[in-house]
Amino acid sequence: MIRLANGKLITRDPDGTGYLPDGGVVTDGGKIVAVGTTAELAERYPEAEFVDARGGVIMPGLINAHTHIYSALARGLSIDGYNPTNFYEVLDGQWWYIDRNLDLAATRASARALVIDSIKQGVTTIFDHHASFCQIPGSLMEIANVTRDMGMRACLCYEVSDRDGEEKALQSVRENKDFIDYCEANPSEMLKAMFGGHALFTISDKTFDRMAAANAGRAGYHIHVSEGMNDVYDSLQNYGRRPVQRLQDHGILGPKTILGHCIHVSTAEMELIKATDTMCVNNPESNMGNAVGISPVLQLYKQGILIGLGTDAYTNDMLESIKVALCSQRHNVCLPGVGWCEVTDMLFKNNAKMAARCGFPELGVLRAGAAADVIVMDYKPFTPFSDANIDGHMLFGMTGRQCQTTMINGKVLMKDRQLTEIDEEAVNAEILEVSRKLWGRLNRREY
Repeated sequence: MIRLANGKLITRDPDGTGYLPDGGVVTDGGKIVAVGTTAELAERYPEAEFVDARGGVIMPGLINAHTHIYSALARGLSIDGYNPTNFYEVLDGQWWYIDRNLDLAATRASARALVIDSIKQGVTTIFDHHASFCQIPGSLMEIANVTRDMGMRACLCYEVSDRDGEEKALQSVRENKDFIDYCEANPSEMLKAMFGGHALFTISDKTFDRMAAANAGRAGYHIHVSEGMNDVYDSLQNYGRRPVQRLQDHGILGPKTILGHCIHVSTAEMELIKATDTMCVNNPESNMGNAVGISPVLQLYKQGILIGLGTDAYTNDMLESIKVALCSQRHNVCLPGVGWCEVTDMLFKNNAKMAARCGFPELGVLRAGAAADVIVMDYKPFTPFSDANIDGHMLFGMTGRQCQTTMINGKVLMKDRQLTEIDEEAVNAEILEVSRKLWGRLNRREY
C-alpha cells in the first residue's frame, strides 16, 4: 500500500472533488483505494508507504494514443542521400529503410528507449504501432516483454503492409494473429492487442481479406488513414472508393478500431466514421513535420467522433503535443478562439475512453477503484491554480520533462526524477551499442 500525497491534487473526476490544494491518493494492488487531503490519508492509512509529492501537482498519468517504437533509435540519425521532397520519400527513404534493418535486438532496444523516455515524461500507457520488416516473427513479444519488465501499460499491434512483398505481408498478418491469441490466453490489465495495418495505399484487397479472416472480429484495428494524399489517390484510382469506404468494405471500421491521422477525409467519410462509432487519433507535430496537412479535428469533433491525441513518435511528450494541437487547429482555420475544449478533451478525456474500449481498466482519473496510474509534476504556479484553470497551466506552464514521479499500476517507477526499477545508465549503454550497429547498417559505416 502506497500513500502518495503532499501535493496539489487534480483528480479529473467529474463526479467527485476535482481539486485539493493539499491532497493525495492511496493505492493498493494496482488500484486507487482512497483520495483525500494529506492529513486525512495519513490518519486513515498510517501504515502505507509514504511517497512525498513535495508540493508538486498530483494528476492522472498521461496516455499516448499512437506512437511507433520502431523509430526510437532514429534520434540524431542522418541517412546518406536522404533528401525527401514528398511524403512517400519520407516513408521510403527513412522509416521503411530503418524498419527493413530492424532485427529483434534493435526492436528490443527501441522499446526500452521509448518506454524509459515515456516514464520520464509522465506517460503511463502507450498505443504502439510497430514495424520491423527485417525480422517480423516474435517482434511484438519482444516489445511486450520490455513493457512488462519496465512496468509500462501498452496496447500493441504490427503494421501489415504489402510494400515488401507477399511473404512479409503474410508474416505480418500472422504476427498480429499470434499476439492476439497470446493476449486472449493471458489476459492482463497491462497488455492489450490490436490488429495493425500500415496505410491503405500499401494494402491490397487480398491482404485486407486475410487480415479480417485472421482477426475474426476479436480485436479492433489500428491503421493509418489518409495521412497523405497518396492514400486518397490510390484508393480512388485503383479501387474506385475513398479510403474510409474501402475500410468499410472490408469490415475494418467499428467501435474498437483506431484510424490514425485522418487528414484528408471527406465529409461523407466523417459521417461513415461516426455511423460506425470508429475512433480517430490526431498526431499534430508529425503531420506538420511531414508536410502532409492538418487533420480537421474541429469537424471530426462536431460529428461526435471519438478523437484522441498521439505523437506518432515525433515526441514522447504529450504536453508538447497538446500545445501544437491547439496552435495547429487555430492556424488552420485562422481563428484564435477555437480548439481549446477539443484538444484538452482529446488528451485528458478521450484517450482514456479509447483505452477503455480496448479493455484497459479505468484510466485518466484519480478516484477509488480507478487504476493507480499517477504522476507528479514539478510545477510551482505563480498565478491562481485549481481544477478550474488546470488546462491553462498545462498548456502554457508545463512540459513533460517536469514530471518528477511516475506510478503505473501502483508501482513507483520514477521517484524524484530517479528511475527506481531500471538501471538507466546500464540500459542506455546497451541501447547505444545496438543503435551504433543499426546506424552502421543504414549508412554502411561504423559509429
